[in-house]
Amino acid sequence: MKSFFLGLYALVAVVTIVLILLQGRGGGLGSAWGGGGETFSTRRGVEKFTFSLTVAMVVLFLALSILNLFL
Repeated sequence: MKSFFLGLYALVAVVTIVLILLQGRGGGLGSAWGGGGETFSTRRGVEKFTFSLTVAMVVLFLALSILNLFL
């Protein structure tokens, strides 16, 4: 049981790192594929989904970290 949670913990960590790196610093996901030049700061479409997924993965990572203390 503990090995399952450790594997899930590692998977969530890697996915969280990838999602954070996809967002980029200040550029957003759109400029990663040549869509730079926009000056607005609101998240739309894929960027909003990626940000929400990142927040969910961080919360899941925190929950798994706390759960790992009690196993």
